[in-house]
Amino acid sequence: QVQLVESGGGLVQPGGSLKLSCVVSGFTFSNYAMSWYRQTPGKERELVASINGGGGRTIHVDSVKGRFTISRDNVKNTVFLQMNSLKPEDTAVYYCNAGWRSPLYAYWGQGTQVTVFS
Repeated sequence: QVQLVESGGGLVQPGGSLKLSCVVSGFTFSNYAMSWYRQTPGKERELVASINGGGGRTIHVDSVKGRFTISRDNVKNTVFLQMNSLKPEDTAVYYCNAGWRSPLYAYWGQGTQVTVFS
């Protein structure tokens, strides 16, 4: 049974930083690319970043490039999203899922809320 447990969100002022974590179980973590997504009310979930199974290849969407960094720890079955220089438009619920640039599983965890406010 696949489980995706996101954490690390919170309230932060513009320019601040947060580090999100997603602990995974139910599949062989190191065999799969992982991605972070985000969603705001009334909008579709959008891709933020992806990382391949070995961790050596990443992509970040243009809106977060240079500010966010995806990484992973294959021993701890955890994928991370380091978010720096946060902006109000980064406010969203953040989710992780397996897969490169598109979600592999229909199941989603509860997500973690990130709110950037002045």
